[in-house]
Amino acid sequence: MRGPHHPRKVTPSLSTPGLTIHPVHLRAPAKVNLALAVGGPYPPHSDKPGFHPIASWMSCVDFHDEIMLESLPEGSPAAFSIRWAADAPRPSTIDWEPSSDLTVRALRGLEARIGRHLPVRIDVTKRIPVGGGLGGGSSDAAAVLLGLDKLFSLRLQPADLLAVASKLGSDIAFFLDPGHDTPRPALVTGLGDQIDRLPRVGGNLVLVIPPFACPTAGVYAAYDRLLRGEVAVDRAVTAESRPTANVNEPLVRLIIRRCIESGRIDPGVCFNALTAPAAHLEPRVAAVIEAVTTASGMQAHLSGSGSTVFVVGPPDAARIAETQLAAHLVSDPVLATCRLLRARLI
Repeated sequence: MRGPHHPRKVTPSLSTPGLTIHPVHLRAPAKVNLALAVGGPYPPHSDKPGFHPIASWMSCVDFHDEIMLESLPEGSPAAFSIRWAADAPRPSTIDWEPSSDLTVRALRGLEARIGRHLPVRIDVTKRIPVGGGLGGGSSDAAAVLLGLDKLFSLRLQPADLLAVASKLGSDIAFFLDPGHDTPRPALVTGLGDQIDRLPRVGGNLVLVIPPFACPTAGVYAAYDRLLRGEVAVDRAVTAESRPTANVNEPLVRLIIRRCIESGRIDPGVCFNALTAPAAHLEPRVAAVIEAVTTASGMQAHLSGSGSTVFVVGPPDAARIAETQLAAHLVSDPVLATCRLLRARLI
């Protein structure tokens, strides 16, 4: 595995004189799912066969990747590089093709939308772990779309950006919030394409990042198997959620309303319908959730399709939870393999 300080250059750097000296720098924040309800897959004859409707309360945290965009001389091929930041909590091998990276796909999708080539260099510095359920790839893609609009003065409408995003991934629309430095929290419904922005509710978190990833497609496939009764739900996660055929949007709305009215996140009402399938696909998920809950004294939850686990609450409660978790890093064999990261909702 490459060290975090060795960038993998996908395309050679161009040094042609006369490049724009005002690159665009953006932060691409991670997100957590404070509540996530999932429905059964759409049938084969539908427009989106196999896709799952969701209802999720999403909020960004102050943990981010960095994107740098720099215009190149007209006619130059696009350049792309990606590396891990020195402080990345779980760097992994960057072994995917450049054309499959969401940032490159965002560039190509936008070029197709506007009907012109955009000569640009894209440099991605990653901290958000791959397969961690924190939306890193989607956030990077959204940052590229917003950054290209700014860099080339395209003056695109939100509908143009959303049209490109809809062809790339379900979480990207959430991260597209033009006019705001950080995407506002939102109730995300449908296939991730219906965004209802919400007031910000403060909260501090401890992110617990395991040494393994959870592939989203595999987690949803496990959801379907659990829903069909082909496998049993792990008892360790039944209290968190159980797969259902109908997405429970009313429950998510109720949780949001109560937390906004009180001005605080109640960790006892947070839930994630993908916990059981993630634990079925990767049994270590259940072990991490149990270990974090026991050590911190707060109910731990999965973000997205995993593998990141978090506890959330007021600053004092989160600080105590972090101290207790840190104390167990040596004695608990499950926690000893994880990284702790202090964060807050933004």
